[in-house]
Amino acid sequence: MRVSLSWLQDYVTIDVEVAKLAEALTMAGLEVEALVDRYACLDPIVVGRIIEMAPHPDADTLSVCRVHVGTEMKTIVCGATNIQEGNLVPVALSGTELPSGDRIAVERVRGQASEGMLCSEAELTVGTDSSGIFLLPETATPGIGIAAALGLSDTIIEFDLTPNRSDCLSVIGIAREVAVIVKQPLRFPEVTAPAGETPVEELTSVTIEAPERCPRYAARVVLDVKIGPSPSWLQDRLNSVGLRAINNVVDVTNFVLMEMGQPLHAFDFNRLGEHRIVVRTAQEGQTFVTLDGVERALGPDMLMICDGKGPVALAGIMGGLESEIEDDTRAVLIESAYFDPITIRRTAKRLGLNTESSFRFERGVDPEGVRTALDRAAQLMVEAAGGRLAAGVIDNYPQPIPQKTIELSVKRTNRLLGTVISQDEISSYLKSVELHVAPVDEDCLRVVSPTFRVDLKRPEDLMEEVARLKGYDQIPTTQPLSHMVANPQDKKLQVRNHVQQVFLGCGFSEVVTYSFIAKEACDSLQLPHSDHRRHVVSILNPLTEDQAVMRTSLVPGLLATMVRNSTQQNKDLRIFEIGKIFLNPPAAGPDELPEEVQMMSGLWTGARHDRTWHVRKEKVDFYDIKGVVESVCAALSIEALRFVPLNSGRFAYLQKGQAANVYGGDEFLGAVGELTPAVLKNFELKDPAYCFDLNFDRLVHCARQEKHARLVSRFPATTRDMALIVDRPVEAQGMLGFIDALGQRLISGVEIFDVYEGPPIPEGKKSIALRLTYQSFERSLTDTEVNSIHGTMTQKVLKQFNAQLPPGGGRKTMTQ
Repeated sequence: MRVSLSWLQDYVTIDVEVAKLAEALTMAGLEVEALVDRYACLDPIVVGRIIEMAPHPDADTLSVCRVHVGTEMKTIVCGATNIQEGNLVPVALSGTELPSGDRIAVERVRGQASEGMLCSEAELTVGTDSSGIFLLPETATPGIGIAAALGLSDTIIEFDLTPNRSDCLSVIGIAREVAVIVKQPLRFPEVTAPAGETPVEELTSVTIEAPERCPRYAARVVLDVKIGPSPSWLQDRLNSVGLRAINNVVDVTNFVLMEMGQPLHAFDFNRLGEHRIVVRTAQEGQTFVTLDGVERALGPDMLMICDGKGPVALAGIMGGLESEIEDDTRAVLIESAYFDPITIRRTAKRLGLNTESSFRFERGVDPEGVRTALDRAAQLMVEAAGGRLAAGVIDNYPQPIPQKTIELSVKRTNRLLGTVISQDEISSYLKSVELHVAPVDEDCLRVVSPTFRVDLKRPEDLMEEVARLKGYDQIPTTQPLSHMVANPQDKKLQVRNHVQQVFLGCGFSEVVTYSFIAKEACDSLQLPHSDHRRHVVSILNPLTEDQAVMRTSLVPGLLATMVRNSTQQNKDLRIFEIGKIFLNPPAAGPDELPEEVQMMSGLWTGARHDRTWHVRKEKVDFYDIKGVVESVCAALSIEALRFVPLNSGRFAYLQKGQAANVYGGDEFLGAVGELTPAVLKNFELKDPAYCFDLNFDRLVHCARQEKHARLVSRFPATTRDMALIVDRPVEAQGMLGFIDALGQRLISGVEIFDVYEGPPIPEGKKSIALRLTYQSFERSLTDTEVNSIHGTMTQKVLKQFNAQLPPGGGRKTMTQ
């Protein structure tokens, strides 16, 4: 929204600096985006005196002028006939850019160099005369700027208004806000339309067939008008806000639009079929040619202004080509109406039309300002275009729009604003912007909102009004009093964050893959036909065939990531993902939702260590990926972690003998192991890969959040080794569990330090070496005591697992 300071001063006396006014308006909620000197474009144009004139040697209609511009003489070729020696004229020198955008340069005109241009009123945009050079008064001094010589001074204020402040989309609306700031009365224009002769009812009629879309429509008729240029003052006002002058009738409607914020439209009365107006919606499939010459397809919900034969305007948006004002127009029907904002917005968006009228109608105009704006336009049209006004007004307003009544609590206002403002102060603020206020009791005010304030609908709107009128900068800054209670963080989120850090410490990178996979993914994983993960949820409109179903496993996504990395020659990869899978019950109905299970899967392929000069390259194996799972479970304090050799077909994509089920106590957590060559081939992969596939929800259930401190014994520990030859199927984990179950309180730890198969160990056998740590919290242990206990423990293990001691007895003493 652009407003000139001089236009504002027609309605309110402004005695403050424009910069301070702009700051005050911004603090009152009307953000001033820019202050622009309206005549800054005239700064390069100076006053010059014509010292000498001579006919152009090669052109009868041109003169060669010697012009004094203050400090030097310039030679300028000019074709105007209204100048003579001694005249003071405006001179645009070389390099000057005119308001029209044209740039002046030294040019040769019929062989004669011209160092500038003498300007007309129209070229300077200070008037409308373009027939000759603008002759300046003798009081002007050669060399000074033309704006200073003519006393031209005006500031354009550009606002960035919020959509709810449609009342400020007019000069009077802005002036109303300025009047409150400068504490001066608001002066409304005097509207005195001349009395007419012929009753308007004898000339035309208005019928509203869609009152819900057009609650009010008013019209007046002006006869015997003469179309021509507008008066200079009217053109100047329109130019100041960026509107182009067209003719005296159209310019009046644009002037009232900017002055009062009420869009108007002028029809050529004699081109209206049957000389009447019908407001109705368009017919299905109907087309209409607007003023811009574009034929537009209409919808049945679009509101149209019609005459007795057909449409003549898009209501509230743009007029039609067949009824526009032309040079031969002799009678004008002026339209002033209130249209439903939603209807106008919907039509404008659908047709891609954004006009000054639609911009205001779709935000809401003042339904009570329709008649005032109509009379103002009729008054100015008679002044600017002559003619005579038909007597009376057609004002079709079947259901008047009521004013809103809002009750405002003083205590609640102060509580929400953090202020201490009395009831009288609040009442004064609201009355200053033309709200009707009456006290109900000591705390309550009854406020009647005027119809031009479409943004005031509830008490909070009035509180905002009080705040901005007082000044946001005048409201003290306070901190709200509240009692904050921090809820404990969700356990699943805590575990997830902890697990992510453990994986990062193991050198893994987190990936996020699509929740959609290919329908053939279950086949690629070689899942059994009875596996519940084959009951997938299909996507109705998949983007691609590779995303046709919702995933029932995270493993396909990890393998697809491995494929992409492999094609980029990244053969060493450590990745993990925590995400949901979607399991569809076998007998699920069409409206039944799938079960969502949170899973945690990872993949490791390539080298065991990052490539460095001091580390030998080694391939990752089963124990590396198993160690990662152990690290995660240890970080979550999962008790009784067990790895059981994989035998079932649930994890058919893992290689038997190189895979294990993972248990936390009796809770089945998932599996870890090497991917089978067949699965890797299905994904077009050649390098071995190891993965784990764990149920994250069960991990969270088994995780212990509490931490227990344990005393450190001040007495020394000693260790004893136990080397046993057992059958190959015997699990080392079972041996550790057996020793722990014996409950020997002096054993503080057991660990496996060697596993060996091969000569001289017999076929089908293997050697497992255990290291037992003995320590007391009460005293130092003697070798005799430790050896006795260790011997007993060895015999029990030999018996339990049908084991044998290797040659040499298998006992070694180490003291720490």
